[in-house]
This record gives sequence, C-alpha cells and structure tokens, in this order.
Amino acid sequence: MEALCDLQVDVNGEETFMVNKKILSSYSGRLGKLFSKSSCSTGNLKVIFNDFPGGAESFELVCRFCYNRSKTEITPLNATLLSCAANFMEMSNSISGHSNLIEQTEKSLEEIRHWTWSELMVALRQCQNSFPVASKSGLLERCLDSVTTRLALASERSPSPSTSSSDYSGVRFSCETKSTESLKSSFSRANWWFEDLLVIDVSLLVMMVGSMIKQKVEHAAISKFLFFYQKSKFHTAMSHEKCKIMETVVDLLHSLEPSSVPCKSLFGILRVALGLNISKGSRNKLEIMIASQIDQATLDNLLVPSPQGTNSLYDTNLVVRLVKAFLKEGTSGVPEVQLKKVANLMDLYIAEVAPDPYLKPSKFLALATVLPDSARDSFDCMYHAVDMYMEVHAGLSEEEKIKICRALNYRKLSAEACKHLSENSNFPSKIIMQALNSQEFRLKSLIRVSSNTSAFTSSPCSFSGNIKKDEAGEQIVLYAGDLDLSTDNVRLRAQLQGMQSRVTELEKLCRKMQTQMAKVLRSRVSSSHRSRSLPRLCS
Repeated sequence: MEALCDLQVDVNGEETFMVNKKILSSYSGRLGKLFSKSSCSTGNLKVIFNDFPGGAESFELVCRFCYNRSKTEITPLNATLLSCAANFMEMSNSISGHSNLIEQTEKSLEEIRHWTWSELMVALRQCQNSFPVASKSGLLERCLDSVTTRLALASERSPSPSTSSSDYSGVRFSCETKSTESLKSSFSRANWWFEDLLVIDVSLLVMMVGSMIKQKVEHAAISKFLFFYQKSKFHTAMSHEKCKIMETVVDLLHSLEPSSVPCKSLFGILRVALGLNISKGSRNKLEIMIASQIDQATLDNLLVPSPQGTNSLYDTNLVVRLVKAFLKEGTSGVPEVQLKKVANLMDLYIAEVAPDPYLKPSKFLALATVLPDSARDSFDCMYHAVDMYMEVHAGLSEEEKIKICRALNYRKLSAEACKHLSENSNFPSKIIMQALNSQEFRLKSLIRVSSNTSAFTSSPCSFSGNIKKDEAGEQIVLYAGDLDLSTDNVRLRAQLQGMQSRVTELEKLCRKMQTQMAKVLRSRVSSSHRSRSLPRLCS
C-alpha cells in the first residue's frame, strides 16, 4: 500500500510538512523534475526550500489546492500569495480537466482594479515578501500600477475619495484603521495614503514612485510623501539603513519637477544627511536642488553647523557651493529679481559669520566675492561686515586686509559709509585712498551731469537722449526722450538747483575726508619712525 505521507518539505525553516509526493509532484513541475532526477525511489524523501514565496502559509495553501484536486477558494487576500507560490512551484499542470493554479490565480488577478484599498495593501505586502518571484512574473508591477492608478484618480476627484464609486469602491482613509485620534489629526485629507504606504521597504519605494510618475500623480504630493517616508522610517532604522533611505529619497526627489520640492524641506534633510555617510552623488543632487531655489531660503536655513573636526561655527564651504551652483544653473542669465534676493540673503549671512574668530580670511573672501558686483546696488552692508571681520581678526597682516577689501566696490558705497571708512583705523591707508578716489570720480560725474544739464535751462527747447562716459568708462544718462522746457522750466530749474546743492555738499565732504586722510597718514608715518616694534593702537 502506498504511503500517504512519504515526503518531508521544510519551508524556509519555519515549518516542516509531511505530504504525499505523488499528489504534489503531479501538480508541480518543479517537484516532478526534481524527483525524476532522484535515484531514490523508495523511502521517505526530504525537500528543503529556503526561499519559498510567502513562507509556510503560502505552502499550506498550495497543498490544499493539490489535495482538493484543483479546487480552492481564491480571494483578493490570498490571490497574490497563491500566484507567487504557483509560479515558484511551476504549477502549470492541469488534472481532470481543471485549470491549473497559475491559470486560476491569473483569472482572479484580472479583477484587481475592483479590489478595495485595504485588499490592495495586503497584496502589496505579499508581493514585497515574495519580491523575486512577484517581480519576475510581473505581478508586482500590476499591483503597483493598481495602487498608483487609485491615487491618481483620488487626486483628480477629491482629496477624500468616496467609497461608494463602482470603480473606486476600495479607497478609504488610512486613519480609519488607526486606534488613536492623534493619528487621525496628523494627516490632511489630501495625504490620507501616506501612512499606508509606509509598509513598503526602500527597495520597493523606487518602483512605487516610478509608477506614480507614470500614472501622473501630482509631483507635489509625491514630494510630500517622500519627506514623510524619510522622517517616519528614520525612527526605527539602523545607521546603515538610514544612509540607504536618505540616498534613495534624495535620488527620487531629484527626478521630480524642481518647483514641487520645497526649499525648506530640502534644508531639513540636508542637515540630517550631513550627519550620515551618504554617497557624494546623492549629496551633489541634494545641493543642486537647494541651489536652484536658494533665493527662497532664509538666513536660518543657511546657518548650517560646520562639519566635525573644524573650528569655525558654520559650514561656509557649503554656502559658497550652493551660490556657485545657483549661478551655474542660470547659464542663460539669472533673473535680476532672484539675483538681488540672493545678494540680500548673502549680506545677512556674511554679517552673521563675520564675528567668528575661527573663520579664515580665505573663507570670508570666498563668501564675499561669490556673487558678481552687479548683484548689489549698495556695498554698505558688505563694508560693515568687512569692518566687523577686521575688528575681530586684529592680527591680520596688511596684505591679508588688502585682499579682503577686494570684496568692496567703493563706487557703490554711500557717502556716509565712505566717511566712516576714511576714519577707520582697521583699514589700510592704501584702501582708504582707493575709496576716496572712487568717491571723487562719482563727484566729478555728478558735477558733469549738473553742468551739462543746466546748459539747457536758459531757453525752451526739444532734444533727444544723449549718453556720456566718465573717466572710469561708466555710462551716465544725461537726458532721454523729448523734453519741452517751455512748460516745465520752473520745475526743472528747481530740480537742478537741488542737484547742484547736493553736489556742493559732496564736494565739501570729499575735501574733509581728504584732509582727515592726510592727517592719518602723517600720524602713521610719525609713529612708524618713533617705534616700529610697537603695535598700532586703534583709535
């Protein structure tokens, strides 16, 4: 009499089943080929599966199908398990006219678009647990497409999809299955699916986002989900797992439309990423994304602590890289509005880091000169930052101070700033003279504008625009368009008188600064002759 249970099957070390070899091998092509090659025809045999999809639960369902002669209940909750197991066991044999297990599960999977959201989540987890087989058979892709199609429809119809729709009956809020009210309040109605998709691991996340993009899910929603995923997964992840999660999230964010990824959120994960050993490629992608919208950043965003092992307070190298990348991205020219915003932000940042006693002159100069002069209408803020830096770093050599002053455009200094500079003992005499000369050029330009324009106030006339250049080669617009002096003569004379008065004041200020400068130079020469070994006192 044939033994009823003559085969032991060890399933992934979880459980050992005693089954009938003939029954299982008649349905399973994999077992049939295995036994046909075996030299043992009698006695008990043992088969060990180390990678059976779905584990012991899935193998038990296969056994029931075989013992019930191709009859078993296939539902959305077990169709994925059975499909993966059937493909693994090569169950394409038909017995007594019944369809084989692969055919039966395929018929059930054709209805996947009608499954409820919770059934889709179960199927997704089962595919993940049976990843190699589910991926090879195409089942995983079908499951992902069904999930993301549902999400795309949800974003089109409403942020809170109805559960009564015939082709959309399974969508529900994830918070309905949670036991606490805190979880319900933690998600907006548009983000109801975030919590549910935390079940996927980082390797499946790439396929999921790829499917979302293909199904045209809004990039802004994908971006929010990725930030949520990274933050949530980090709570329980090990150090090496955090690196993998961060690199994957950054790479996926980089594939989205730049406008859909908030600058503030990028700075948030940047601070986290700096503490991890992520790849250089991922870090570069993160910095490029931030640089493309750095004009939207705040001072707090830029104040990133310096890396371990450095004495300076803030990571100035990072800020320089971000600004350079911002300028490089705008190869056809950065819009002036954006450029001005970045310049204002950099002025705030430089003023914040200037008092750092450990900030090297080369680092400070790199910050101060990373933007072109055209980005700033005034260099007063930069002057005050340079003054502050020199005051804190009193030990700088004359040569180092002159190098740092390269960051200043003296022609864009106000008269008040230039006056302060002329009396500032922190600055080398050579720099003060350069500043005074620049102011003198400005005065001559103003005087020339005033004199040239006043020549036309004696009688009414009509004239076209004219452009002249000062000695430094800068263009000065004297007048433009048609001007009827017969109607506006009184108003124009008043304006010119005001301009001439201002020029007179500037001339007086310039002469005063030159006098003060001469005194400073004489006092420095005198003190130098008296004792070269004594340090110069600050006034």
